[in-house]
Amino acid sequence: MLIDLTVKDFLDKVAGSDPVPGGGSIAALNGAIAAALAAMVAGLTLGKKGYEEQGELMERIKELALQSQVGFVTDVDRDSEAYNQVFACFKMPKATDEEKKHRSEAIQEATKYAALVPMQVARNAYQLMEIIADVVRLGNKNAITDACVAMMSARTAVIAALLNVRINLGSIKDKEMVAQLLDEANELEVNAEAKERETLHIVHSELEL
Repeated sequence: MLIDLTVKDFLDKVAGSDPVPGGGSIAALNGAIAAALAAMVAGLTLGKKGYEEQGELMERIKELALQSQVGFVTDVDRDSEAYNQVFACFKMPKATDEEKKHRSEAIQEATKYAALVPMQVARNAYQLMEIIADVVRLGNKNAITDACVAMMSARTAVIAALLNVRINLGSIKDKEMVAQLLDEANELEVNAEAKERETLHIVHSELEL
């Protein structure tokens, strides 16, 4: 499994000639990094003088961030597996009309799954952005730049995952599904970019000398 590799081995695999792990797995990895940073900043806020009133919130944020991290780590492999399923379907026999029909149906189902996996990554990453926004506003100011990097990583996870959604939508024949996912993807992208801008404004204001 990809998640069992060392960081160096994982990067070497990404840099290799195989198509996986690719952008979808990297999107999930960015989500995991964002979650880990959010948990770190929440932890750095707990028990600190001046942040007593935020203790319960930061405990909850740390718990949610760590749960989110586990999910994103799993998605690193799920995205690669989804691609492999699509690739396997294209290798199915197509000598007869029945085989062609079966192959075509299998490709469609696998492609739908390959779109839904990154869509869930994007959804989860955006939810994480909302949690990180609280860390930025209310967390330990000495770690505000770490919280900002968490937000930026989460935003990258959203946008990168949505790119993988869109490229798969182009091969899906279910027009209703395509329209629904595209509308959701467009809304998520706008919201994610807005939330990152808001965070950067807060952080830049805090860092003014």
